[in-house]
Amino acid sequence: MQKLLRYSDKDIQDIKMDEWLERKPEVLRPIAIRWFDVIKACGPDVEDIFHDYYPMGCVDRTPFAYVNVFQSHVNVGFFYGTELEDTSGLMEGTGKLMRHIKLRPGEEVDEKAIEALIKAAYADIKRRLNQI
Repeated sequence: MQKLLRYSDKDIQDIKMDEWLERKPEVLRPIAIRWFDVIKACGPDVEDIFHDYYPMGCVDRTPFAYVNVFQSHVNVGFFYGTELEDTSGLMEGTGKLMRHIKLRPGEEVDEKAIEALIKAAYADIKRRLNQI
């Protein structure tokens, strides 16, 4: 099993979600809020932190999913996305481990599939943490 990415106190930025969102395009804010709320609702052990100037969901300081806002889209990303089953083909990316979904205002999305991927990422990180 590969080594897990874990954040320490020095890695975590003191950024408030409201302040972060104020600097993002207004039309994208509801998308980011919607999906970050799903990440945070995965379980009582989910901690929301900021690192690299965007919010992520962690279990025991080990990230499993994130949301980031760009000029014209929102990414919902997965730290071990290559390990998740993406039967709907929503995820993009070519990195060794990470994958993301691009969401744009006005585009229809398969919300159930996105929720399933977020829940699968949470279950995956719990399984990984239990193996160490």
